[in-house]
Amino acid sequence: MDITQYSVDEIKDPTNIIEGKRYEFLIDVDIDEEDELYREQGIEIRAIIGELNGEYSLKSYFLIDKADQSYLDFALDEDEEADILAFCQQELTEPAPESFE
Repeated sequence: MDITQYSVDEIKDPTNIIEGKRYEFLIDVDIDEEDELYREQGIEIRAIIGELNGEYSLKSYFLIDKADQSYLDFALDEDEEADILAFCQQELTEPAPESFE
């Protein structure tokens, strides 16, 4: 599974019920044709990442078939979940690259 592109948005909690911060990542992934997750149009992972006191966790995720935006009834392996969390944590903690003009 290779990440091809992503977007991230902070989820605002107007009620202040949730401790810490939450982020929604939409991650496009390239899946090997031999994998049962493979879809011709590709899949997207919608991941919710929580951050509290500098600790990050994968709160939930959904696998989405990009062809029709349907949810897939699959779970990622523990290694894949760890890879998604590590990627998201890296993107949230590393400074954005400076733009060149």
